[in-house]
Amino acid sequence: MTQEEKLKIEEKIVEYLRTVVDPEIAVDIYSLGLVYKIDLADDGALNIDMTLTAPNCPMADFIMEDVHQKMNSIKGVTSVNVNLVYEPEWTKDMMSDEAKLELGFM
Repeated sequence: MTQEEKLKIEEKIVEYLRTVVDPEIAVDIYSLGLVYKIDLADDGALNIDMTLTAPNCPMADFIMEDVHQKMNSIKGVTSVNVNLVYEPEWTKDMMSDEAKLELGFM
């Protein structure tokens, strides 16, 4: 894939991640700062490192499945691997200003 194609796919990845909402908070996982790394290989293999707002999040399975389904639906993505990591530990400082404003932290 060309660099231009890769950039377009990466933009689509972020766009789709912004549609994955943590149902308990009603804010998307990207704006919450839960996505730590997006790595798209030239062959279309996608690796995402992400975390949750709490290690015992009751919606973890739902959120992870939503990420997998949406990433697998992107043309050009050949495989999806979502790594759930807890280092560094998530804090509300990782949220975008938009998310902080929406949740009343600003």
